[in-house]
Amino acid sequence: MDFDSKENISEIRQKPGESNAGKYKGVKTSNFAGPDKTYPINTLKRGKAALSYAHNSPNPSAIKEKVYSKYPALEKRHNQREGLDAKKYDAYKSRKV
Repeated sequence: MDFDSKENISEIRQKPGESNAGKYKGVKTSNFAGPDKTYPINTLKRGKAALSYAHNSPNPSAIKEKVYSKYPALEKRHNQREGLDAKKYDAYKSRKV
């Protein structure tokens, strides 16, 4: 594990966004998007989960960047959804009351 020798696993799991640190022993270190082996992205399903939980991380943009670099289709999908959400919001704001 890449954990700081001063901290044990219990202390690391107390940090925001690191409650599952060290729980994925069969996953390669390169298949994690977060620090201390958090936010596994070894499958598409886990990549999607990492995106949905990224807001819990101290650095959500780093999680998203790593997921998108491994699964570019997720970024394209996210950008399309953001555009749709913006259009819906604009339509809602411009409605006549």
